[in-house]
Amino acid sequence: YGRGIFTTLAVYRGKPFLWEKHWRRIAENAQKVSVNLSEISENSVKDSVFELISANKIETARVRITFYDESASKIWNFQTKRNTSVLITSDDLKKTEKNLHLTVSPFRVNSQSPLVNVKSCNYLENILALEQIKSRNFDEAVRLNERNEIVSAIMANLFWIKDEKIYTSPLETGCLAGTMREFLLENETIEEKIINIEELLNADEIFLTSSGFFIKSVEKIDGKSLKTT
Repeated sequence: YGRGIFTTLAVYRGKPFLWEKHWRRIAENAQKVSVNLSEISENSVKDSVFELISANKIETARVRITFYDESASKIWNFQTKRNTSVLITSDDLKKTEKNLHLTVSPFRVNSQSPLVNVKSCNYLENILALEQIKSRNFDEAVRLNERNEIVSAIMANLFWIKDEKIYTSPLETGCLAGTMREFLLENETIEEKIINIEELLNADEIFLTSSGFFIKSVEKIDGKSLKTT
């Protein structure tokens, strides 16, 4: 039924980037959706990530760590040998256009969902939203919530610059607490602000952040050109 969580972290110079932030989110997400990590230690997972990096001779890439629930439930009460399994895979960083072309996704984010701010294995809504805009030849899309507030992109956090000030949406809109988002908030002067699409279209610059590609500038939203750096 999709009970599971994952995180995708960047590998930079042969080491996992922002490991502590990723593991903290894993632990928080696991508690939210009742994925049992009692048999799995942070050190064992981290050691396995380093083994994968070494075996594949990775310098710069991305690694996905997925935790799958295997416990019995009241719906299917069968016997299991373990509560949770772990899968760790690696791949190159996402190949994206240098400057992205965005549209507005028709799929809204429910800011009151119990899965808000959880990177769960039930990511089908995001995948369908991405496929929908890719079929229209866009790279990514802005997602709004039920109150018409800017939330994020489909697979990334969204930032905008207006009058030389940097902004991003607060978590209350339903956006994911991305590790790159948190890193920038800690190291740059950034204000969390609730805005609508009209205000976003008046931004001087827009960029996306993700562990899969770090930072990417947005060149256009629905044909409107923006400044890129």
